[in-house]
Order: sequence, then structure tokens, then C-alpha cells
Amino acid sequence: MTESFEQLWADLAAIGKDPSTGGYHRGGWTPSERAATAWFLDQCAQRGLVVESDGIGNLVAWWEPGEVARSAGSTRSLPASAQAAGVSSAQGARLPGVVTGSHLDSVIDGGAFDGPLGVVSALSAVDRLRAEGFVPSVPIGVGAFVEEEGSRFGMPCLGSRIATGVLTPEKALALQDRTGVSLADALKDSGADLDRVGPSPLLSRMGTFVELHVEQGRALTAPVGVASSIWPHGRFRFTFTGEANHAGTTLMEDRHDPMLTYAMTALAANKQARLAGARATFGRLAVEPNGTNAVPSQVTAWLDARAASAEVLESLLAAITRQAAERAERDGTAVEMVPESVSPVVDFQPGLRDRLSAVLDGAPVLPTGAGHDAGVFSDAGIPTAMLFVRNPTGISHSPAEHAEMDDCLAGVEALATVLKELAR
Repeated sequence: MTESFEQLWADLAAIGKDPSTGGYHRGGWTPSERAATAWFLDQCAQRGLVVESDGIGNLVAWWEPGEVARSAGSTRSLPASAQAAGVSSAQGARLPGVVTGSHLDSVIDGGAFDGPLGVVSALSAVDRLRAEGFVPSVPIGVGAFVEEEGSRFGMPCLGSRIATGVLTPEKALALQDRTGVSLADALKDSGADLDRVGPSPLLSRMGTFVELHVEQGRALTAPVGVASSIWPHGRFRFTFTGEANHAGTTLMEDRHDPMLTYAMTALAANKQARLAGARATFGRLAVEPNGTNAVPSQVTAWLDARAASAEVLESLLAAITRQAAERAERDGTAVEMVPESVSPVVDFQPGLRDRLSAVLDGAPVLPTGAGHDAGVFSDAGIPTAMLFVRNPTGISHSPAEHAEMDDCLAGVEALATVLKELAR
């Protein structure tokens, strides 16, 4: 079991890693993310799992009930369509089951564990159950969902948002990356059929969804925990406009500098988040004309804001926006704030949550400020739960993200126990 997980982990961890930083660059539909997807398809084929895909490229590989147990490494003939394309189209009329998995994409220069740990653990849990001779009464699916981080097209949980109908095909396909490539063009380049982009037939087979994920803070002290909720959160674009001018000849009192307005807004966000016990981060910035010797004409900054409740989040945003406007008036600049994505609070079903905690011998239950596909599926009415694997440092979205191997193996064991409970 240990060697199986370690080998799977080593194989996937080599894909998309920057040797200079140790971080990962697996944006949606980039060569490295496509290579990770090809790895997943190969692993599913080795296990005889039939992979189904929807129009956006979300994948679920099925272990059907009544199937003769086999160990990892054995093969089964796939349908002709799967042999040709690596996948088959999703077929909504078949028996619903229990789906587990996560995502393979990463943030820019991200860590190894965020997403891939859930996919590798899902494959390993299936291997464990088969080795025990367990035969599920309902199908078990292993999922890999696309562009969860939103690092390329700016929309978090993009694959699950489209799958559930939260994001319309028209809005989704018009999204652009930082180089101006649209999602429509990226999908065309990957060979996708744009007419199939929309609500996913895969969801009709998701009777229950369980996502295993590395915990992204320091709250979990046991090897494995269960999620209670996901904080409401969103991404908000602030555009500060002023007047471009010469850095050497323009008097300080004559300037209309949007960088000053932005700088004060970033400090205000930090203070207001601390006062509210919330989170506020300006992590992305675009400056025009972006010259060293020029006062900028425009600064665009993206705020990531999260809080324990919708009321606190709304109050936080109101305070930040108000202070930005007040400073803009003093600076002779202007500011506009536009929400780009907003996710409400997710309270995972108490019955399912408590059932999993009990079957895992009273595993601790805790909330998270991080967003996940599990939250989108839960909002769509699918019974959903999350398992967390301990992160000893609490660092995430960084090359320093880490989980101990013993804890990862405990996560596989916990996931196998949960799947056995739900698939009886």
C-alpha cells in the first residue's frame, strides 16, 4: 500500500514542477495540466475504470458495482470511443454512485498537495478496497475537475461552476487569460466540442461527493479531519484611475497618482480584515503604463476577501470600498470595484458530516476559509463532504506546502473507510 501511494505520488509530482522554485505551474489547458490529465487517464485505464467526460473536460472514472475485484495494474478493454479519445461521453441514465477526487491544476507557483492529493488518494483508496476484496453495491467514481484554482482564466472552480449551471456557457467561453486567449480558443485547441459546454450529465451519477484535500491552515492537529463548512468568499476587481505624468518633473502636489490610492486601500484592507477576524488579500496587480519613470495612469488590483459569515464579508467590503473612495477624492483619482466571483457560505450536511466523523472514530470537525469544488457541488444539492489531511506548517498556495507521508497514508485509509461506508 505504501509503495503504491508513494509511486503514484512521485509520478504525478514530477509533472509541471518548476526546478528553480519547486513550485507548480498547471494552469487549465496548459501543456503541464494536460500532461497531468494524461497521467490520470493512464492510471484509470490500468485499473480498468471507464472514464466519462463532459463538455468542459471534467472527468469521472467509474468502478461499477458487481465488478470482480482486481489489483492496480490490471487492465480491461475500454469502449471504442474511450480507446480513440481516452474518454467516453457522460451517460446520465446509469446508476448514481459515490464520487471522490479533486483537481490537478495549480495556482501560479503553487504547492504539490492542493488538489492532486485528493486524486492520488482516490486512486489509492480504490486499490485498497479492491485488495481487500470489497465489491461496492453502488458505483464508485474517481473525479478530476478542471481549472479549480482559476489561475488561468480568473474564475475559481470553473469546471464545477459550468457543470452545475452556476456559470453559463456564454460567460464561461468569453473568459480570457492574461495573454488574451479565450476559454473558447483554449478548448478548441484541446479538441473539445464547444456545443457540449454547459450543465454536466456527470452530475446525474453523483449520488454523493467526498473530496479529500490537504488542510490549508494550522487548525487541524490530528492526521485527518472532516469539514463542517466553507467560509463565504470572493474575488473583487478594483480599478484606480489617475493621470500619467513624468516622475522627475511633476511636483508631488500636482500629481493624480492612482498608485497612492491603491496603496492606502491595501493597507485599509489589511486593517479592516484584522478587526473583523476575516481575510483580505491584494495578490495581483496590473499597472499602466508600467514605466519606472512615469506616474501611472491606472492601477488594477484584485482583492480576495473571505469571512466567517456573509454579513461580516459584506461589512468588510463596504469598509474597504468606502476608504478607497475617500482616499481617491483626496488624491484626485477615481476608483471602481467590480465583483468577479462570489461564493456563499457552504454548510455541509450535518448528517453526512457527523456520519463520516463517527466512522472515522470521532475525527475532528472544522471549517475552512478555502474554496473547493465540493462547495459548488454542495450548493447544487449533491450530498457532499470533505476530508482534510493535516498540514504541519499551515502553508499553502506555495512551494512550501507540505503534508507528511504518514498523514497522507492515514488520509487514504480514512477515504477508503468512508467509501466502504457509503458504497455498501
